Amino acid sequence: MSKSATFSRFRPHPWHGISAGPDVPRVVNAYIEITPFDQMKYEIDKDSGYLFIDRPQPTSAQQPTLYGFIPRTYCGNRVRDLMPGSECGDGDPLDICVISERAIDRSEIIIKAKVLGGLPMNDGGEADDKIIAVIKDDPAFGHMNDISELPPTLVHRIAHYFQTYKMVPGKTNKVSIGEAYGFERAKEVIAAAMADYDEDYGDLHKD
Repeated sequence: MSKSATFSRFRPHPWHGISAGPDVPRVVNAYIEITPFDQMKYEIDKDSGYLFIDRPQPTSAQQPTLYGFIPRTYCGNRVRDLMPGSECGDGDPLDICVISERAIDRSEIIIKAKVLGGLPMNDGGEADDKIIAVIKDDPAFGHMNDISELPPTLVHRIAHYFQTYKMVPGKTNKVSIGEAYGFERAKEVIAAAMADYDEDYGDLHKD
């Protein structure tokens, strides 16, 4: 590396210090928090940018895809307005599920993800959409452009996981999943989440 090369002395914050992607909304950066091999629920610490253990998963269900969020997004009022029946956004970055033909067992990585659609998830009145994407140039899925091209069983598996992963015996399940939507709707959700982020955190990026 040339001595004149520009680099940061410090690791950028995964939520605030990385761009949303090279070709938003079709191709986005996905910061991965959880792999399909983990049965712990990890989340980004909003202050430090490092992962912390939120909780062990209460059921035997395993995350069916790579899972994380799109940087510089936030689920606020605009995301809420796109989901009938929700009272607010969930107050977190926009979640993304990334499908890979090859097994990936590392988290805290950034993936260029090609957006295909999403799932409208209402978690106790909070809009908590799950964008569904594939790895850009993935040999098995990279040619796809819409969620309708994915095997229906795979989409059902993702929906079933989020419908049930918080279920606790004897308690009411507050999660509901609507019908999967395609790329055109996902574009609206991503744009809303980016606008919500700019409203709440835009000052972080002003000179």
